Amino acid sequence: MTTLRLRPEDPADAGPVRRVLAAAFARPDVATPPEVSLVDELRDTTAWLPELAMVAEYGGEVVGYALLTRVRLRPERGSDVPVLALGPVAVAPHRQRVGHGTAVVQAALDASTELGERLVVVLGAPVFYRRFGFGPASELGLTGPWAGLGEPWQALVLPPSTSEEGPPPRGEVLFPAPWSKV
Repeated sequence: MTTLRLRPEDPADAGPVRRVLAAAFARPDVATPPEVSLVDELRDTTAWLPELAMVAEYGGEVVGYALLTRVRLRPERGSDVPVLALGPVAVAPHRQRVGHGTAVVQAALDASTELGERLVVVLGAPVFYRRFGFGPASELGLTGPWAGLGEPWQALVLPPSTSEEGPPPRGEVLFPAPWSKV
């Protein structure tokens, strides 16, 4: 019986990840979807956290991907706070709608919780991301480049791994330069 294996991406996965992203985000008007370039460019920045780039492997083939990268939250007062952005998330078209996307996102979120991360933002389908606990980022007082899109701009407060309590700071989420091309 073939099982789904979830693990952090390793350097040999770059090509298969590109193929999954290209297939999942394919559009007839674009040769290479911007999500492919986004991941390639993020790999060369300090935002890249290799332990939070998760792949789903089925039958020895990379079929899913979820990426969490470092972004900053600029509160109204005080210093910037490191938080995470989820995306892109992709599943190869021939393996969609069988739970691989849910599994790879949950694996990435679990890994971030284990590392003591506190907050994740995402721009995506509310119906999909609600299952993980995401809700409107505006309710947490979070703004950012996509805040004007309404419901797809979402956030998730992760369970504290230490005695850290209370809500995360409110403010503007700042993304690294590669995100500006998406």
